[in-house]
Amino acid sequence: MGAHPLLKSVKPVVDAVGATLVPAADREPSDVPLVWEGEVIAAVRMPPLHGALDRLIDTVEAELGGPLPSLSREDKQRAVRLLDEKGAFILRRAVEDVADAMGVSRITIYNYLNAIHR
Repeated sequence: MGAHPLLKSVKPVVDAVGATLVPAADREPSDVPLVWEGEVIAAVRMPPLHGALDRLIDTVEAELGGPLPSLSREDKQRAVRLLDEKGAFILRRAVEDVADAMGVSRITIYNYLNAIHR
């Protein structure tokens, strides 16, 4: 799978959100069909919510060039902004989990978020 121009064009987006392309014959009701000229070419299977925050943290660490605990204060603030932009803080316990991952307090994360939303 992957030779079709539609699949080539959506592959970077699918990869960026942690989803997978599945053959049309293997699609499930929750998959998003990719239709080309009236024909389902393949489908996009979104990743499970379980582990979503870890995947977002991995993405931000890759973008900022290091693990969250080793980042400078300024880069930790950037990391919180990036996580917020990616919707990380709508997940249950995200503030606590991000604080643990960064090695800072929940209050610090809330302060960063307050500064972002001012």
